[in-house]
Amino acid sequence: MSRSPGLLVLSLLAASATGAAAQEPPPPGGPAAAVAPAAVAPAPPDRGVQVETLAAPDAFTTPGRNTGLPATLWRGASLKTAQAVLPLIAAKPLSPAAAALARRVLATGAPGPAGASDPALTGARATALLGQGDAKAAAAILARAPGADRSPALAHAAAESALLAGDDARACAVAEGLTEGRDDVYWLRLRAYCQAIGGHADQAQLTFDLAQAQAKDPVFARLMTAKLAGSGNPGAASLRNGLDYALSHSLGLDLGAAKASPAVAAALFGGDPGEPSFDTAAAAPDVAPLVDALMRGQAVSDAVLHALAEPAGSSEPKTRARGQAALLLGLALGGPLTAESRSQMAALTLSEGKAPVGRDLGLESAGEAGLMGEAAMLSLWTCAEAGATGPAIGDRVRIVRALHLVGLEADARAFALEGLLALK
Repeated sequence: MSRSPGLLVLSLLAASATGAAAQEPPPPGGPAAAVAPAAVAPAPPDRGVQVETLAAPDAFTTPGRNTGLPATLWRGASLKTAQAVLPLIAAKPLSPAAAALARRVLATGAPGPAGASDPALTGARATALLGQGDAKAAAAILARAPGADRSPALAHAAAESALLAGDDARACAVAEGLTEGRDDVYWLRLRAYCQAIGGHADQAQLTFDLAQAQAKDPVFARLMTAKLAGSGNPGAASLRNGLDYALSHSLGLDLGAAKASPAVAAALFGGDPGEPSFDTAAAAPDVAPLVDALMRGQAVSDAVLHALAEPAGSSEPKTRARGQAALLLGLALGGPLTAESRSQMAALTLSEGKAPVGRDLGLESAGEAGLMGEAAMLSLWTCAEAGATGPAIGDRVRIVRALHLVGLEADARAFALEGLLALK
């Protein structure tokens, strides 16, 4: 796909630091110095071999891919927050900057929040990655995840991943091996599909009827009816999820004409989801100094902030609102606030965001404490509620500041740039 000259790709890279072990200095006199027998300490009593039991990997330990984020990613994070946010990431559309943050954080292999050992949480993590188009990372996590036979949530993620990869046999094996929750409607629909492609039309019809009796789905019904009949017009393809994709593909329908979810789009077009791209030609001229600094990877200088101060004080309402938003985003990416910058911020009249005040306080606290995973999850919570257009500017400023403070600098800049280009 061709891009205009103004279309630049923002490369978001993060690197984790590694420490070097300290070495003790040699004893006085050098390694050849003699030691008197009387100075030799008695040998400790033999207590046998000491065996230390390693903790089993939790829901976040297995890596999906190398992201460059540190092993301390989830230090101090709340398990309850992760449990609340993961289903939202799986089901809600996110803005490009938010989707990139979600994929990076969730693909990272790092010990999770305390208590994150439930296989269902692994399933939620993988499902969220599928929902944001990172099918490869989800598959890598699921390949090493035990307990799919006992956890419907983990099994659901495994089955969807297999269907999206075109591996119907593996998806059917997951459905067959599940021992809990087998009568839920998803599994009835999947078993009906598996029975149909396996040549067991009578069984498939019975299972399909049970599924429809439990919860009617007109889209699945028209596709499955055509599959069972072996003829007729099934209508348009459906690409809502892996099961719809597999069924539509088996019917030979035109997949390119249907709107695909991010998970199905990744299966159709392959490759990695990539980083967000921004068309900087769309930037308003009065915010261009900050846009240019972000695209060049430069620090937000005093000169840039001074350039934004003029539109921020304009008497024209739209220019003033745009200038104040840009100025706040620039200040959010700076260092510790000075008395002058605090005074400058306090004089601005930009409206507050839409996130609840409690979440705002939690995000502010996570940023100040350097809690990377917690700040990311709270930011994504607000982003999921905002939808594909991204958070309100007041919320975006808070997100940029928190991500900047915890070291997710590339993501902070992506959120700032995304917000700048949306200013009208």
